[in-house]
Amino acid sequence: MNDDPRLRDQALEVSPVARIVADAHDILAIANARARELFGINIKDLGRPLKDLEICYRPAELRALIEQAYAEHRTVILTSVERRFAHGEIMFLDVVVTPLFENGQKPLGAAVSFIDVTRVTRLEEELQRTHEEVQAANEVLQTTNEELKSSNEELGTTNQELQSTNQELETMNEELQSTNAELQTVNEELRIRSDELNHLNAFLRSVLASLSAGAVVVDSNLDVLMWNHRAEDLWGLRADEVRGEGLLNLDIGLPVAELRTVIHSCLAGEAVRQEVVLDAVNRRGKKIRCRVTCSPLVAGSKQREGVILMMEEA
Repeated sequence: MNDDPRLRDQALEVSPVARIVADAHDILAIANARARELFGINIKDLGRPLKDLEICYRPAELRALIEQAYAEHRTVILTSVERRFAHGEIMFLDVVVTPLFENGQKPLGAAVSFIDVTRVTRLEEELQRTHEEVQAANEVLQTTNEELKSSNEELGTTNQELQSTNQELETMNEELQSTNAELQTVNEELRIRSDELNHLNAFLRSVLASLSAGAVVVDSNLDVLMWNHRAEDLWGLRADEVRGEGLLNLDIGLPVAELRTVIHSCLAGEAVRQEVVLDAVNRRGKKIRCRVTCSPLVAGSKQREGVILMMEEA
């Protein structure tokens, strides 16, 4: 095994993820190249108290997160934190604070990673906008269909009343053809919007598939909407086997019934994020401790339409 510290240091230095390390006394010990570039950290800042540096407070209050990580002996994650630049650009970061302990007890320090999730956040926003546009197009289509139905009823009545007036009937037919042409145009626009939504949904599924944790999305009835490859690997069920099924009815190595409380808490708006650690058995029959993080699935109307469950070994 190669234990060359220079190799580890160089790997940290060139990592595309901005990362800093503070010791147990909140002194900045390490800041890799990406962190120095992103947050304007100078090499001379190494060895300074973290509280004296801007990164301690922006984009997130690091000292509170570090204290929480020490107290709970676990990694603390703050998702989609906004970082605004002077020229108006906005970056979204996931802030991941991992406590470092000596023999699992005495704190040695904390590693803080800043993961750029701007692209994913932008795509989610674009997906939401497209969804709203499709809803608006559906409303237009429904209105047009109602108008067409009304026009057809009026045409039937007019045909009965004006059988002797061919010219007026031809005029009515021309109006109906115009309405049909408008309906076809609306239908074509709806088809294009639906294709765009399908493309974005496919991209979202691709994002979920690339996650290292098991990701499960359920609706407000707790029926499974999405089930990524990591969830398949954990519990041995394919996405096509569980899609549309009730999560709490699944026979897997995870005691899903114990998730009812945290899921309903998320759906009711009692918490932005819930986390629970459960004893489980993976598809290989291995006993594990599984950390399940529950976050609400929020629609454009700000209503909670379901939850997103992230599952990983604790």
